[in-house]
Amino acid sequence: MSASSMASPAEATGSLAPEASKTGAGGGDHLASLRAELARRDLHGFIVPRADEHQGEYVPARAERLSWLTGFTGSAGAAAVLPEKAAVFVDGRYTVQVREEIDLAQFEPRHVTEEPLSAWLKENLSEGQRIGFDPWLHTDSQVQQLRKAVGAAQGELVACETNPLDAAWPDQPEAPLAPVILQDLDFAGKASFEKRAEIAAKLKEADCHATVLTLPDSIAWLLNVRGGDVPCTPLPLSFLILGDDGVASWFVDERKLSDAVREELGNGIEVRDPSGLADALDALGARKAKVMVDPASAPVWVFERLEAAGGEIFKAADPCQLPKAQKNAVELQGTRNAHLRDGAALTRFLSWLDREAPAQITAGELSELDLVRKLLSFREGDSRFRDSSFETISASGPNGALCHYRVSSENDRRLGTGELYLVDSGAQYLDGTTDVTRTIAIGEPSAEMRDRYTRVLKGHIALALARFPKGTNGGQLDSLARYSLWQAGLDYDHGTGHGVGSYLSVHEGPQRIAKAGSTVALLPGMILSNEPGYYKAGEYGIRIENLVTVVEQGLQPGEDRAMLAFETLTLAPIDTSLVERSLMTDIEVAWLDAYHLRVREALLGQLEGEDAAWLRKATQPLAS
Repeated sequence: MSASSMASPAEATGSLAPEASKTGAGGGDHLASLRAELARRDLHGFIVPRADEHQGEYVPARAERLSWLTGFTGSAGAAAVLPEKAAVFVDGRYTVQVREEIDLAQFEPRHVTEEPLSAWLKENLSEGQRIGFDPWLHTDSQVQQLRKAVGAAQGELVACETNPLDAAWPDQPEAPLAPVILQDLDFAGKASFEKRAEIAAKLKEADCHATVLTLPDSIAWLLNVRGGDVPCTPLPLSFLILGDDGVASWFVDERKLSDAVREELGNGIEVRDPSGLADALDALGARKAKVMVDPASAPVWVFERLEAAGGEIFKAADPCQLPKAQKNAVELQGTRNAHLRDGAALTRFLSWLDREAPAQITAGELSELDLVRKLLSFREGDSRFRDSSFETISASGPNGALCHYRVSSENDRRLGTGELYLVDSGAQYLDGTTDVTRTIAIGEPSAEMRDRYTRVLKGHIALALARFPKGTNGGQLDSLARYSLWQAGLDYDHGTGHGVGSYLSVHEGPQRIAKAGSTVALLPGMILSNEPGYYKAGEYGIRIENLVTVVEQGLQPGEDRAMLAFETLTLAPIDTSLVERSLMTDIEVAWLDAYHLRVREALLGQLEGEDAAWLRKATQPLAS
């Protein structure tokens, strides 16, 4: 199908209206409905990613197509449907969860790395079968891989003008209409016109006339706006074209904009309906414009439309991602302030857990969901609190071994003594985004628990203490956090650190720390997590997470080059009852004691009575 006949954003998503109820669970009826719709369109199969038009981690209820079809509720995955077979592909985080949520009689669970979609298609696709996909829900890079896989199986990959699953989903929620709000300059630190001028200069350097932005966090950062179209992340869903003159065409539903927001946007930002994106791309193509588009994040629809209109595509990373990741001085100070208040809230929770919870745990009266609600209540008292930055991971005992466990009313577990409790949570404040994990001993921990916990802590400290030359990327630092675990034949299967936004996404690129880390060098102002862990299936999980920011250290005496280092932002006690002192070096003990001294001095002024007394006790030095 030619690009010119593909649906526009409004046509692809339907008329915009307030978000409706949650999606339903998948099952055989949903699968049968989709197959019937595919047959009506002369298609033999269809690919269903867990994605919306913006490739975000969080998607509106309308875009939860994978969940509706299969019942799988994880944040990443895909399904492939053929006339007689169907499969769900997930990564290592969700191999247990997917089996619990899908109908195994209808869907085959597959590990996306060990049993990839390409191999499944080769095994099951017959010659000549037509496999459909929604060009709004796949990036250019992803479609290139799909074409290769389907071609190898002698099939045909077909871009659908409208999504057949949407036609099979009778009560699909409407698209969200949350109001757009302005991000005050006191928090943003730089005006939108300055940011647009800087990006426009980059376009000129690349000899590009314009760039098409499809990532909502990039657009929110560029325009200094926030919204509420998706859970946990303050994003307005939209598209934007920025010219090399710094003038922007913002494709957003005008019902999201108040008169005050319109006035503040100024003359350099033209607000247009999302249905006008196709015409705007056609106009760029008609004047043979060279347009920068990110193949890793933009829908393939954008590429096809531009090429069909005669435009020249310059494939490059979203030009907003790197400057957005390098927080300015105002954003960094706001983040420090947010962590100061967030640390006090978490400390009140930990104090309560230590003081009040034991009797309830002994009586079997305290559950994982109870603790989610309790922690939220401490954060909600902050006037700048707006939301959680992700769904809190509240995991006791064996649930802690599921590193991305999500508690619900169906799987809620009561805490027991002699267990570990892992709580990974964060908040969205007007001045910053937080993400912190603490592992707590409930009762007396075993010697093995203490050993594993201490090895995770040693890895956390090694990364916190790291000094590294300019040009170093996260992949080059990842082994520091794993070394102590490796010496005992242990490891963990997730990354060590992800980027974090400024009142934006809690998972932000391009920076990360992982075995297969980003090749992008770590730069001053970037915020990342430091979160090594260990997970023993069926028994317990351990993770210790702080957020850090990259800082310049300058040239030290006797050194011949300036180095970069990490400043720890998170302020909350680390459970020392789980520390095996004999495994710790003097340098590691000194770091932990200095960290706890800093936590104590920073938070005591915000705490009173029993909470202040608990903090003094929890931050006592190990060296004494």
